Amino acid sequence: MEKNKTFDFFTSLIDQAFNKAFNTDETVEDTETKSSPYGSIEEYTQKTGKRFRMTKEEKELGLTREEALQQRFND
Repeated sequence: MEKNKTFDFFTSLIDQAFNKAFNTDETVEDTETKSSPYGSIEEYTQKTGKRFRMTKEEKELGLTREEALQQRFND
């Protein structure tokens, strides 16, 4: 029984290290409360220095630029 706790501890520790190293901070708790790093198109432009561009698929769906930004970064 103690071996399973030790194994679980080290597995969790290793997972956290890989998540931090690859900037994928997704844990079970985080995936439920994940939010967009950009609140608006202006914030996207300010943080990245690039203009937000919609994909062909987003245009075909009839999304606005704001909707496309939220959909892309919230999913």
